[in-house]
Amino acid sequence: MIILAFESSCDETSVAVAELLGDSGESRRILSNKTATQIATHALYGGVVPEIAGRAHTEAISGLCYEALSAAGMTMKDIDAVAVTATPGLVGALLVGVNFAKGLALSYNKPLIAVNHVKGHAAAAYYENPDLKAPFFALVASGGHTSLTYVKTPTEFVPVGRTRDDAVGEAFDKSARRLGLPYPGGAEMDRLASAGNPDAITFPSAALRGSFDFSFSGLKTAVMNYLNGCAQKGEPVCREDVAASFTKAVCDSVTTQLEAAWKNYRFERLVFAGGVAANSHLRRRIGDFCREHGVKLYMPSVPLCGDNGAMIAAQAFFEYHEGHLANSSLNAKATAGKSVF
Repeated sequence: MIILAFESSCDETSVAVAELLGDSGESRRILSNKTATQIATHALYGGVVPEIAGRAHTEAISGLCYEALSAAGMTMKDIDAVAVTATPGLVGALLVGVNFAKGLALSYNKPLIAVNHVKGHAAAAYYENPDLKAPFFALVASGGHTSLTYVKTPTEFVPVGRTRDDAVGEAFDKSARRLGLPYPGGAEMDRLASAGNPDAITFPSAALRGSFDFSFSGLKTAVMNYLNGCAQKGEPVCREDVAASFTKAVCDSVTTQLEAAWKNYRFERLVFAGGVAANSHLRRRIGDFCREHGVKLYMPSVPLCGDNGAMIAAQAFFEYHEGHLANSSLNAKATAGKSVF
């Protein structure tokens, strides 16, 4: 099955062509995965401006579609289905992808598949891990989402834990901005943390006891308060130490909740995905946790951690085989309801 997939939930326009074969998609190949980034544009404002993001998607999506098809050596006649991220995300950005995909599917009489963005992140792990099969646990961490779920089947995600306020990626980016780092700050925070002392500053845990949830707002605020305190006292700030101590607090928080979930569910497989899954410190700490508990860890390679069309194609394969097809009434939704699913 060859799927043309679109992702436009935030500030990356991405179009991919993927081939997925077998009853459970055992054979998975990314034939093309083209992404247009808006980083330089939003860096001027220190964060994503939704209205600008939507316009940029409009400008990029058509050309990117042709580019992805050409790179895969395909035309629309070769495509078996069209998939698109429909929720969650910035509604103006989502609408660009949804409407373009709807028009394309209708024009060429192709099945249309709506995909949940967070499920797509978890599905990115399928490409490089042919032995990955549900059930498993998934930790998806990105700029807009932080969720721990039990993936009962490839399409049935049962929420276990979530952030009650800021996503972990948002906390990284806002702390980085306060440190004077360029947008997006996650990668620079990762680099600085490697050069700092993780025990220099004590920041609070984002793990909410008595649940599997997170609250990164307080951790982010603690960084702001520390920096403001230094400024008021005229004390120098070691950005490396702040980055390292903040990153340690994030890693401790995540592994605390993973430990709590493991004691309760005794899961044997864990997928760690999403943009923040590119963070080298988190990858290492979660890897250590899994080795200590005998859990098999599946992580997409760094290029597949960020928003991309290939991950949407992977999830679309399973949605299609479950009969989850969309029609011309498909609309974008900023949120998927009470939970992200």
